[in-house]
Amino acid sequence: MIRIEKLHKSYPIGKDSLHVLKGIDLHIREGEFVSIMGSSGSGKSTLLNIVGLLDGHDDGNYYLNGQLIENLNEKKAAILRNKFLGFVFQSFNLISYKTALENVSLPLYYKGVSRKERLKTAMDYLDKVGLKDWANHLPNELSGGQKQRVAIARALVTKPKVVLADEPTGALDSTTTDSVMELLQEINDEGMTVFVITHEEEVAAQTNRIVRLKDGIIISDEKTVKLQKA
Repeated sequence: MIRIEKLHKSYPIGKDSLHVLKGIDLHIREGEFVSIMGSSGSGKSTLLNIVGLLDGHDDGNYYLNGQLIENLNEKKAAILRNKFLGFVFQSFNLISYKTALENVSLPLYYKGVSRKERLKTAMDYLDKVGLKDWANHLPNELSGGQKQRVAIARALVTKPKVVLADEPTGALDSTTTDSVMELLQEINDEGMTVFVITHEEEVAAQTNRIVRLKDGIIISDEKTVKLQKA
């Protein structure tokens, strides 16, 4: 699903440049539940931005669903994002003046789905994340965990191949974190590839594979052994 070969990325800083990703090799198969860990500056957010087609790379190859990603203009990148990727962010990125239902339905608007159909589909996904009764509430009327569930429903509504979650539990307490991770596990159990950026060991331990980055290099890539909850 995601194949990265000898990927490099640098950013200019004045007359110099900062080499953020240094020849990364990474293969994530369809249906995997993977966490990317690393301290600030390790390159994990840069990696997510490249995988999410929000930024380009300098050297190396990136394949998404078998397609080599290169020389994309913003229009082509947007088409591929809408087709293959769903995003979940730490800050939720919900539109404050739109209801939960309207926020979830928005990606379908950009796909040209009729209003009736997109609202029906959005309601189905709110039901899926346990928030059907909150459909007509604005984001400021929701708890942090509810906002993140709305964001997950929005990520799922286009039926993407991959969900990219950038610190999805960073703004949540431990109980809410567990419920969000259980929801991501359910999504993965249905066959969707889930790619989580996190700095929390407890979160990473709930995925099936942990890839650790340091100074732009993968230092470990290991399967996890999950403990069964009582």
